Amino acid sequence: MMGVRVMVLRLAVLPLAFLPLMLAEPAPADPWGAGDLIQPPDLAVRLNDARAPKPKIYYVGFGVLYRSKHIPAAEFTGPTSKQEGLEALRAAVLKLPRGQEVVIYCGCCPWDHCPNIRPAFLMLRELGFKRVKVLALPASFLKDWIEKGYPVAQ
Repeated sequence: MMGVRVMVLRLAVLPLAFLPLMLAEPAPADPWGAGDLIQPPDLAVRLNDARAPKPKIYYVGFGVLYRSKHIPAAEFTGPTSKQEGLEALRAAVLKLPRGQEVVIYCGCCPWDHCPNIRPAFLMLRELGFKRVKVLALPASFLKDWIEKGYPVAQ
C-alpha cells in the first residue's frame, strides 16, 4: 500500500515540475514573412553577377565575427540587440531612399536565438523601408554561407 501512495504522490508532483514550462511565454513569432527572406544562393548569384542590381547589405551582429569573415560590400553596424547598434544602423540607412532594397544578416547563432536580426528588421520597417530582406541563415553564417562556398571578405 505504501508503494501506491508514493506513486500517487509522484504523479501529483510531476505536473508542478512542468508548471514553469507551461507558464513560459512562447518564442516570439518572426516579424517577417516568407517574402521578406532572401536565400543564400539567390544573394550569392546577385553578388557575382555584374549586371544584377545590388542591395545595400548590413551586418547587424558582433564585430569579432564581421572582422573574421563577412559578405563582400556588407557594412558593419554592430549588434542591433544594443542601442548603439540600432543607432549605427539608423545612421547608415537614413541617407538611403526608402525604396532601396536592404539586406540584413547576422548569423551569430541559430535564428531562434539570435538577439540582433529581429530588432534590426523592425527598426528598418518603422523607418519606412519596404524592401527589407533578411538573409536566411537558420543555423549560422558559418554553416549557411561560408561552408557553402559563397563569397566572403576579411
